[in-house]
Amino acid sequence: METTRILIVEDDADINQLLAKIMKKQGYEVTQAYSGTEAELRAAQAAAGGTSPGCFALILLDLMLPGISGEEFLRSLREKSAVPVIVLSAKSALEDRVKVLNMGADDYLVKPFENEEVIARVGSALRRSRQFLSAVSPEDSGMNTSSREREGDGLEAETLTYKELTMDVTAREVKLAGEILSLTAHEYDILYLLMRSPNKVFSRESLYEAVWQGGYYGEDNTVNVHISNLRKKMTTIREEDYIRTVWGIGFKLV
Repeated sequence: METTRILIVEDDADINQLLAKIMKKQGYEVTQAYSGTEAELRAAQAAAGGTSPGCFALILLDLMLPGISGEEFLRSLREKSAVPVIVLSAKSALEDRVKVLNMGADDYLVKPFENEEVIARVGSALRRSRQFLSAVSPEDSGMNTSSREREGDGLEAETLTYKELTMDVTAREVKLAGEILSLTAHEYDILYLLMRSPNKVFSRESLYEAVWQGGYYGEDNTVNVHISNLRKKMTTIREEDYIRTVWGIGFKLV
């Protein structure tokens, strides 16, 4: 069985050790970093080992770190990877939470935290990240899908393509016209669904329930916001619109 690796970035030794103990008890393999600089080193070491920073299935990240701050680390990470990031911080102000979530964090917990809630949030983020490798069947897609063997490990890696979009599903990396598209985990998951079934119109409800795994309420604007952010990021590389709004229904690739 494949080991789930989690990177813990926390400068407080006691909290770092506590988080490591909690995660190990759940069966996860843990790598610990005590500064933003060390976190970048751990990611670089992972890349040197033949994988992307996404070899970590999830990152638990403090914000107030020596050296490179948590915000700087997150900003740099999002240029290379869509690995889920859960921020654990003593900063409790709404503007701090909103800022970090908009930067690409997938969840935010305020210290002091409850162990059980950390376990639940980690489990939820990992489920969202993993489900897209199996939730949508390739037969539904009708698109150019290629597979290849990753050298040395025997694991099949999948690449999805649509026009100038290329998605490396194993590395969770997306490129548009050869340029890396820096996406949050939720943006990646939405795009994955659209690319697997480019001829299908996805309702807001179906996207919300698949990506956030919760009940959808009509007044919730979350899906619209993420679609808008996806479009903005794409148009910085190509002016062509890749996502079409089907009024009264939802969204599809165009």
